[in-house]
This record gives sequence, C-alpha cells and structure tokens, in this order.
Amino acid sequence: MGSVADHEPRSVMSPQFSRRPARRRIAGIAAAAGLAITAALTAPVAAGTATAAPAVQAGAIGPGVQIATPVTGGAELCTANFLYTPAAGQDGNRDEPGGRGAEHQAAPAGALYLGAAAHCMAGEDAMSSVDGCSEPVMPEGIEVGIRGRDGKNYTGRVAYNSWAVMQDRGETDPQLCLYNDLSLIQLSPAAVAVADPTVPGFGGPTGLDTDGTEQGEKVYSFQPNQLVATPYKQGLSLGQPEGPRTHVVSTTPPGVPGDSGSGYLDARGRAFGLLSSLMLPTNTNGVTDIARALAYAERYGEVGALEVVPGRVPFTPGVLPLTELPGGPSLPALPLPDLTPAPLR
Repeated sequence: MGSVADHEPRSVMSPQFSRRPARRRIAGIAAAAGLAITAALTAPVAAGTATAAPAVQAGAIGPGVQIATPVTGGAELCTANFLYTPAAGQDGNRDEPGGRGAEHQAAPAGALYLGAAAHCMAGEDAMSSVDGCSEPVMPEGIEVGIRGRDGKNYTGRVAYNSWAVMQDRGETDPQLCLYNDLSLIQLSPAAVAVADPTVPGFGGPTGLDTDGTEQGEKVYSFQPNQLVATPYKQGLSLGQPEGPRTHVVSTTPPGVPGDSGSGYLDARGRAFGLLSSLMLPTNTNGVTDIARALAYAERYGEVGALEVVPGRVPFTPGVLPLTELPGGPSLPALPLPDLTPAPLR
C-alpha cells in the first residue's frame, strides 16, 4: 500500500462498494436493507436517547459524532473520539529513518483529523475478529460520511488506518494486532469550518494521557449513538492487565456496536483511549491506548506527529446526569480472568 496520495478519494456511494456481495455486519443502529449513507446518517433517533441537555454544548463536528463508512446497501456506523492536529514545529517532511521511506510527506499544515476506530473500516468480507493484522480492511484514501450535530452531513478522507498500515508492514506482534485500533479522518474544509474539539457535556479534553490508567481510576466517555438513558458515561478503569496498548474499562452499560471509536477521558479530563472491543468473558470493554496508537501512526503512517486538540471549555464532569458507577454483579471480580477481545460489530 502506497501513500495516501496514491489513492483517489472515492465517493461515499462508489460503485466499488455496490458491486460487493452484501455480507457486511452493520455496527450501528441503522443502515441495512438498501439504505444509502445519507439515509443512514439522517435516520431519526428514538425519543428518550438522552434525558437532559448537555451542560457543555459543542460545535457540529467533534467528539461523539457519527461516522458512516460505505458498504453494500448501507453504511458501517461508528462514533468519533477526538480531534487531532499536527504537532508544533513540523515542516511537512520527516527526515529521520523509519516510516515508509527515509523522507516522506507528513501532515499538511493546518490539517485537522477526526479520530475513529480502525476496525470501522474493515472490509466487507471481514470475519468479525479483532485481528488487525489479518482482517480485510478498506484502503486509506476512502471517503466517509460524518453526521454533524447541526443535522447536516459532512465528509472526510481516511488519511491513516492502523490495520491497513500493520498489514502493509507485515506485523505479527499480538499486542499490535489485537489492540492497535486507530483511524484518522482528514476533515473536508466544510467540516473544519464547524469543528469543535470540546467533548459535549464533560468539557475537555485537557490534553493527552501518556502514563496510562490505574486500577480503580474513574473514567468518562460520551457515547450518544445508542438508545440509553444518558450518553454521559462514568466508569472505572481496571488497569492494563493485557499490556500497555489497551485499557480494560467497566461502565454500566458497556460500550456496544455503534459506540466503536468513542473517546475516553481520565479523571483529569485527559484523552487516554478509544472504544475497541468487548473483553470476554466479562462485560468490560477493551479501550485502545491513544498515546501509543498515535506514536505508531507517527512512526509508520503518513500523518506525522499529531496531538490532541484541547477542548475550549474546562473539564467539568460533576454537573451531568451520569450513568451509575459499575458495582455488584456488573463489576467483575478481581483479579480478572483471562480476557479475550471480541469485536464490537
């Protein structure tokens, strides 16, 4: 696989997708039986999805918006996490060894990216595993739809997908194959114009968590695309028993299909993860570590060094109608059993 520039951006209703057999799993609350992406994005949400208006309002494009990847007869629906921008001091080229060449184009100056889960761009013949080193995946460069909070549809282009890059490199490390689950969507000018990094309700993010989460640490996530009483989730990190690339997180209810890619904040409002999997045999979720995922993207992708865009308002989680903290039967007993990541599709 070449650079992003080698792939012409495809329309969200490209004939390439319509020719494929309709075998796709739909990770969302709509999009099946011949629905196009626009129809999937504009489908009304049932009344009662949220019981209260957010304490912190946010712009049209940012954390929690719905992303639609084109598939035969509809769309794969997932949720965005945070906004990312090139780190200060980049000149548009990487000169050090590594990546896909001794020197290659890094993120364009002023580019703005919306984060999602790499598995949301899995190929239509994917077999519903979480192995990003073997599951079919769509190429970088495809166009995806984004449903704005203003009710309008926007577009973006997949500039980086960890599954595609790992397969291009021939990765076999299980830590990477199972837990490196990040895609970055370069927003169109229209989407950039209405983008807002603020997490609705919570405020923040305040930055990037680079030291991981500890067992018992309180965490938060905005997951608005399912039929739940409130989209403002609080939960507990159960640490990183599976290794540094994933966090095990317990919320009530857990993240489910359609929530894939949702961002997680630590107790200080720092972005630390994105929803990737269900950790069987428990009802906990596997949450990809964003700091490590960004480091891999910088080293081997075509986007260069990126940083999380801070929210425009402070992190204030205490003024929301939050979900209940997990406890009793909903909180797995410690020590945790051997965990197996299962797909949220």
